[in-house]
Amino acid sequence: MKTIGMLGGMSWHSTALYYELINEGIQQRLGGLHSAKIIMASIDFAEIETLQRHGDWNNAGKILAEHALTLQQSGADFILICTNTMHISAPIIQQLISIPVLHIADTTATTILQQGFTTTGLLGTRFTMQMDYYKSRLQQQGLNVLVPDEDDCNRINDVIFEELCFGKIISNSRQDYLDIIDKLSRQGAQCVIEGCTEITLLVKQSDTKIKLFDTTAIHAQAAVDFALE
Repeated sequence: MKTIGMLGGMSWHSTALYYELINEGIQQRLGGLHSAKIIMASIDFAEIETLQRHGDWNNAGKILAEHALTLQQSGADFILICTNTMHISAPIIQQLISIPVLHIADTTATTILQQGFTTTGLLGTRFTMQMDYYKSRLQQQGLNVLVPDEDDCNRINDVIFEELCFGKIISNSRQDYLDIIDKLSRQGAQCVIEGCTEITLLVKQSDTKIKLFDTTAIHAQAAVDFALE
């Protein structure tokens, strides 16, 4: 079994879910008392969020890359960035380390295409929805990507940073998300990516008939598969 290097803490709520899902996956595959081999760097999200807000992606990436290097030196065989947004730093991280970074957008696109969908809606932080680093990665694999309008992007982003990152689950916010998902469906989305690792805490597949792709679960499963290859 390979050792997983987790870059977590962004936020810790979703990182806790990653840890649970990966260990459940390993135990299901191997049985008995097996659990995952994990080394984790839990980063202070306040530092990263401040750099995000100021557009200082270079220094944010350097922080993650330094932690990734420490994970490699500690024995990790590959890196899992436990957040969608900070995959903007994947190139910086990969330049500093010699072990693979398991990219969340790649694993998500593969899963969607395998299920026969070609056009997807994308929810996430404002950065994930509106910047190119994530959408282009999906498009390179053959997906058409639809994002919400400006007002809806702002609402989605506010809920993530003002509620979900604090562990607050509010029913009115869930309904707003479901309304936005319905709107994307009417615009042609065959499915919707929950492209922030916190969104799965708020909106479940049981809340809507539209197919949702939970990037946290997909990424965690990909980590299990890669660890057991």
